[in-house]
Amino acid sequence: MGCAPSIHISDSRVVYHSSKESEESNSPHQTNTTMSQQQQGNSVPGLFIKSSNTSTYKVRTNSSKKDKRENSQSMEPDTQTSRSSLKAAVTDVQFGPMRLHQDQLQVLLVFAKEDNQSNGFCWACEKAGFRCNIARTPESALECFLDKQHEIIIIDHRHSRYFDAEALCRSIRTTTASENTVIIGVVRRHSDREESSILPLIAAGFTRRYVENSNIMACYNELIQLEFGEVRAQFKLRACNSIFTALEKSQEAIEITSEDHVIQYVNPAFETVMGYQIGELIGKELTEVPINEKKADFLDTINSCIKIGKEWQGMYYTKKKNGDSIQQNVKIIPVIGQGGKIRHYVSISRLCNDNNKAERICERVQAESQTDIQTCRHKDRRKGSLDVRSTTSRGSDGSSQRRHSSMARIHSMTIEAPITKVINIINAAQESSPMPVAEALDRVLEILRTTELYSPQLGTKDEDPHTSDLVGGLMTDGLRRLSGNEYILSAKQTHQVPGSLISPISLNDIPPRIAQAMENEEFWDFDIFELEAATHKRPLVYLGLKMFARFGICEFLNCSESTLRSWLQVIEANYHSSNSYHNSTHSADVLHATAYFLSKERVKQTLDPIDEVAALIAATVHDVDHPGRTNSFLCNAGSELAILYNDTAVLESHHAALAFQLTTRDDKCNIFKNMERNEYRTLRQAIIDMVLATEMTKHFEHVNKFVNSINKPLAALEENGSNNGDGDSVKNVLTSPENRILIKRMLIKCADISNPCRPLEQCIEWAGRISEEYFAQTDEEKRQSLPVVMPVFDRNTCSIPKSQISFIDYFITDMFDAWDAFADLPNLMQHLDNNFKYWKGLDDKKLRSLRPPPE
Repeated sequence: MGCAPSIHISDSRVVYHSSKESEESNSPHQTNTTMSQQQQGNSVPGLFIKSSNTSTYKVRTNSSKKDKRENSQSMEPDTQTSRSSLKAAVTDVQFGPMRLHQDQLQVLLVFAKEDNQSNGFCWACEKAGFRCNIARTPESALECFLDKQHEIIIIDHRHSRYFDAEALCRSIRTTTASENTVIIGVVRRHSDREESSILPLIAAGFTRRYVENSNIMACYNELIQLEFGEVRAQFKLRACNSIFTALEKSQEAIEITSEDHVIQYVNPAFETVMGYQIGELIGKELTEVPINEKKADFLDTINSCIKIGKEWQGMYYTKKKNGDSIQQNVKIIPVIGQGGKIRHYVSISRLCNDNNKAERICERVQAESQTDIQTCRHKDRRKGSLDVRSTTSRGSDGSSQRRHSSMARIHSMTIEAPITKVINIINAAQESSPMPVAEALDRVLEILRTTELYSPQLGTKDEDPHTSDLVGGLMTDGLRRLSGNEYILSAKQTHQVPGSLISPISLNDIPPRIAQAMENEEFWDFDIFELEAATHKRPLVYLGLKMFARFGICEFLNCSESTLRSWLQVIEANYHSSNSYHNSTHSADVLHATAYFLSKERVKQTLDPIDEVAALIAATVHDVDHPGRTNSFLCNAGSELAILYNDTAVLESHHAALAFQLTTRDDKCNIFKNMERNEYRTLRQAIIDMVLATEMTKHFEHVNKFVNSINKPLAALEENGSNNGDGDSVKNVLTSPENRILIKRMLIKCADISNPCRPLEQCIEWAGRISEEYFAQTDEEKRQSLPVVMPVFDRNTCSIPKSQISFIDYFITDMFDAWDAFADLPNLMQHLDNNFKYWKGLDDKKLRSLRPPPE
């Protein structure tokens, strides 16, 4: 009885047929009701439920033990050996790089009545080592399948009078569990003219059909073919669910195309990065190609690599759905399929923010691809790619590890400045980090070792020349001198105050027209040009007197109004009225903006009285004696100022130094003469710091520090709600000495270049004045054969709208977004939006002037 199976019948008319090996795992449907000896008629348990058409098996079951053993051996040659080897073969399945464990297969037989065919499959299951269940009705079949989820279902399709086999198959196929189930239909033997009857079976959901053959070996062979064919294929498909889950959750953008570059799949990360929905891409031909590359054959280089079955890795720019250009680190892998041909391409990409290295890396990858096209191997992938995840396999690179160690020792010997401490911490972390992390930290170190950590680096390809020239002119200290000409500046004496201005002027006896022009000075829309006209280009004295009186500056400094008036007269006299832009009207305008910002509630809560005094004085003097030329021009011309200040923050250093020289050389205008020494030093330092903050080479440093040290912490505290603890935290953020310095720098920077946030007519006037000043500089550079710092500012060809658009895009928008988030300035932001639209409208019409032509 060793291999004789037992039979279990449940109330649902499902017959469970199992070998001894499977009896330990009875299903919930099984009962303890077995066929008794009285039901069997003898002490030898039968293989199947007895019926009138199983006489052959009756003889076998009633035969002697010796006959049974002989019959078993005749049907199962070397059964134990084949079964053990079979189990070893199917326990683990290799699917690409995955190793899968396959459990014992389960087979469901759906036969309304027992016959030779059902018995044949039962015995074949026993021989193959499969678990087998028998169901007699469609209801019990569906119930059993939902409980056990069999890999194979064999349905009797020969007797339509018992149940509808096709309807049962369709019912099973409607269940989710049947997605990877193989369903076989047992059909009668047909004549040749009926061989086309396979189509209804396929339509019903059958996987294949089995022409009735009750021979045990035929049934056995059928099951084995199913196991290593359809069942194994479905088993691998189930494993694909985990692969697709990994793809869906990956943070890298993944795209799969056919060999004809038709998109077949993109993951959510790809949708997020590129701005498309998956429905917009699937089935469409891939049209995305690298853009902005220096060499025309860049795309051919990629194709020549991947078309021979080698992967390509490098960096290029692509365009998102909204038209924005982004830089990505891309790896393209060909997938070899049927016939040894490429059937798919897999593209894996990630955004790259290290823009300053993009061109070098692209050129290096391209050169290496061309010189090593036979193998498409890069000589140094670590340098040729920023995709640190692709470097895992190189974790045993001993030379690289030694390099990290030596670099750590070098940096440990340097002076412990804050940035040095950061570098040393990173180097220490590299020692015990996996190679991908270590190489990522290498990138960090390379960035930290640069001199300008906060200054973005403009790309060189297809960049708007207006932006390039404007930024280059404002954010550099000039080229080295290319001619023998020298521009002598500030060798002259400072201006003395004309005697006509020394008349007693106070707030009480300001002429009516000037007083009327200053009526609205507390509001942002105050018109500085009206005051300029009323004062005959001397607005600083009058506006300064009123502004300083409003903030109680004389009381704070312990000086008289006449001393303040004399000081304002001296400072204004040293602004050049011949400059179209950098004159005392600009100084008065910056003073007005500074006072407006100081009146905002959050700024008042943050700054101390000494900070307010420093801000107003710094705004007044921040451009004194400006020559109407940029720092770059002075450095190129070899001016005395550039030599004095070593080509570094030349004008800003001069403005601050001259302001204190003019103030302290004569007691009549020395507003600081009555201050206590330490308080004066504190005030002086604050004024100098604010004036130097107007130098544009540090623009992005100041803005980024403000955002990271003030805006972000305040936003985080506001998200956490407002309670006493958070109120103290907000106060700590606002009033710390370091943050007060950042706020003052940001305040004067925004006041200095607030023109694009003024009402439209004022914005247009200021744009015309600064353009004229740049035009005059370009003219002089050409006359003196000096390097032309901003070639686009040629009065014959320049587009003023384009220059304004570039200035707003590059400098203004982010800075005022940050300042607005801090100080709450909705009116300024509305003006900024309106002005940008105005300049954009002119540019769209291809106009280069300040205003459209009269209609």
